[in-house]
Amino acid sequence: MAYRTDLALESEQRANVSGGLAGIKKQERNYPRAGLEVTEIDVLTREAAEALGKPVGRYITVKCTRGRLSDCVCDTAEQTECLAAELSRLVKLPRRILAAGLGSTAITPDSLGPAAASGIIATRHLKRLAKDLDTSELSEVSVISAGVMAQTGIESAAVVKALCDEVRPELVIVIDALACSELEHLGSTVQLCNTGISPGSGVGNARAELSEATLGVPVCAVGIPTVTDCSVIAEAAGGKSLPEHLGMIVTPKDIDLLIKRSASLLSAGINRALHPTLSPEELAILSE
Repeated sequence: MAYRTDLALESEQRANVSGGLAGIKKQERNYPRAGLEVTEIDVLTREAAEALGKPVGRYITVKCTRGRLSDCVCDTAEQTECLAAELSRLVKLPRRILAAGLGSTAITPDSLGPAAASGIIATRHLKRLAKDLDTSELSEVSVISAGVMAQTGIESAAVVKALCDEVRPELVIVIDALACSELEHLGSTVQLCNTGISPGSGVGNARAELSEATLGVPVCAVGIPTVTDCSVIAEAAGGKSLPEHLGMIVTPKDIDLLIKRSASLLSAGINRALHPTLSPEELAILSE
């Protein structure tokens, strides 16, 4: 059975079943108050990258230990701080950033990127035009929902590259829905990585990648698994795998709520990381 996953943690676990895998550095840490467990995987060599099917780089997986992210409504503040801390740990956050939400608003499981982007505070216009305001504590942030090629006729990577040429960011943060191959990770984990992303790769519909190689600036990818292959459920339930041609992609029944709360968590964590000197109350006002 071919497992489709965007999660480096799952790829590492499968590649490492028979023992140690050279070229991999793995660390774990906990945020007990937030109910989160963090696994950091550094892919250090080309051989390790080939074994995992992932580029060389750093992958951070944040897992909610209290169920799906749609269930954890009481831990939002602590989880926001955790995501901000892990994003700051992953990459050096500059003062000029482009945030891009990938995916289609017409398909709920794929709408995480646009939903999260709508909550990220755009400040580029304030830094440039609001001369009477003290904006020294604000990073210069541009935000875009890039859509999908079926809607625009343009690869998302081409849209983001054109914006990079225009606004000259020092870092691009892309947000997208992911696919996983373990039910325990569905809707309950956040992956952050500094290697970029190939949209749709987890469901066999890979588009042009967004990475430093294609955009010319460092790229941080943030995502949450919202779908899995039906064969994963079939195998977990009865130990049987489905024929390849019968494979279906499935999503949780509460996907609307999952997208809403997950997008809010991601945007809050990104806002906190990009504007660390502002209080949560100030960030909440700016994001309204």
